Amino acid sequence: MNNGYVNLKQQVIELINFLRSMLYPEIFGEMGYKSTEALRSEARSVLVDSLKTVCEEDTDVEKIADEIFKKLPDVKSLLDTDVQAAYVGDPAAKSTKEVMLAYPAFEAISIFRIAHEFYNLEVPILPRMMTEYAHKNTGIDIHPGATVGEYFFIDHGTGVVIGETTTIGKNVKLYQGVTLGAKSFAVNPDGSLVKGIKRHPDIGNNVVIYAGATILGGNTSIGDNCVIGGNVWLTHSVDAGNTVLAAHERNEIFTN
Repeated sequence: MNNGYVNLKQQVIELINFLRSMLYPEIFGEMGYKSTEALRSEARSVLVDSLKTVCEEDTDVEKIADEIFKKLPDVKSLLDTDVQAAYVGDPAAKSTKEVMLAYPAFEAISIFRIAHEFYNLEVPILPRMMTEYAHKNTGIDIHPGATVGEYFFIDHGTGVVIGETTTIGKNVKLYQGVTLGAKSFAVNPDGSLVKGIKRHPDIGNNVVIYAGATILGGNTSIGDNCVIGGNVWLTHSVDAGNTVLAAHERNEIFTN
């Protein structure tokens, strides 16, 4: 692995800007004074340089770059659904352009969906740097390993945390302060943390989770069409169709 990390943070920011410019030139701007070919060439140059910095020397970084570019149309298709979900789901949204230009959720989700493709290709360091850049700018912390379905909307957004092994279905809406996290950490006999296991919850389709709710654990599943109330703390599963207003300390669920 190359140890020349001095410029890596700036490269990651440039890479995010270039890739999002390729997805939405009218929003992210770089296309305004560059041809499509020039933009792609510059994006590829930054991408390859970044990959050379973080990958082992025998890694075929050109192949990884090709795979990233192949995935961009799929990323855009998913992001288009996220924009629509925000526009339809927020009565304050006056247009899809407003969502893309003003909403911190779109800032965070657009970076996450790109970073997720890097994560799936097992690129080290870069995907986490991307989502932490979004975290710093928006207060929304989505691990690049999370799996998130289409039509995803985070309203307001500040303080949302989504862990690495979380899965989220289609048409899910989160409010500010929601945590989809780990309940506890398994340890090895030497006291070190066990890594690579399922630690975070599964969220079904058509779920709404209100502000401040905390849902923890790799065995915790929220079924389709559930509504989870504000400030609810859950470490156990909820069957489909329930509205959870409070979670009793003995794991009894009170619904309306």
